[in-house]
Amino acid sequence: MTFLKVQDIHHTYFTKSNAVTALSNISLQVNEGEFISFLGPSGCGKTTLLSIIAGLFQPTEGRVELEGKQVATLKSEIGYMLQQDYLFPWKTIEENILLGLKINHHLDEERKAYAKDLLLQMGLSDVESLYPKQLSGGMRQRVALVRTLATEPKLLMLDEPFSALDYQTKLHLENLVSDTLKSFGKTAILVTHDIGEAIAMSDRIYLFAPSPGKIHKVFEIPEELRECSPFDTRNHPMNAEIFQTIWKEMESLGSQESHKSTP
Repeated sequence: MTFLKVQDIHHTYFTKSNAVTALSNISLQVNEGEFISFLGPSGCGKTTLLSIIAGLFQPTEGRVELEGKQVATLKSEIGYMLQQDYLFPWKTIEENILLGLKINHHLDEERKAYAKDLLLQMGLSDVESLYPKQLSGGMRQRVALVRTLATEPKLLMLDEPFSALDYQTKLHLENLVSDTLKSFGKTAILVTHDIGEAIAMSDRIYLFAPSPGKIHKVFEIPEELRECSPFDTRNHPMNAEIFQTIWKEMESLGSQESHKSTP
């Protein structure tokens, strides 16, 4: 059985004066343990689709199933990591990482110990009693990842989680997140504008076209690259060719939009 199934998704935003179609005819399937990316220009509906998959709201048409069940009934089994860490500044790091467990009424000594062990695996020792303002941006994002993983989600959603970080920290976290998700066998979906990041982290890339958002092309990353760390993938001889191929497709999408807007 397919782990995640997105079937015939259409979504339209309605206002008092008009209707804007954000997504049209989106269908895809993801196997358990895969890491896929949604790549494309602004306004192509990537984050809207991510929110629909997460069960945050219902699409105008279509359905999303996780292990054969509609995601609307499985919100606690889906983790979300955003560009901002959204740690509560008045809570300690320990209180922050246990928050999801507490909200879901799953907090016990075993899960508390598991969350603290995740901190150590992320290279965050002796920070439990600190507050978010005492940590760097990269450290806060690692805490946010621990908070998400502590609830043991079946599916992890990553909405540009590294875009606000400096380049060196971004590369380090790409490796860390990739290694962590592989070791736990987690399934993940990344939304990004960064072609290099998508290639480095993904098994498969969905390139979206805008107006309305739809899947333009799908790129399968060669197994030789999938077996590498994100950092090594960026330096692999095959990377440049794949990057250029995707870049040209994105350029063609930009040209199409320019022609549409020209009177």
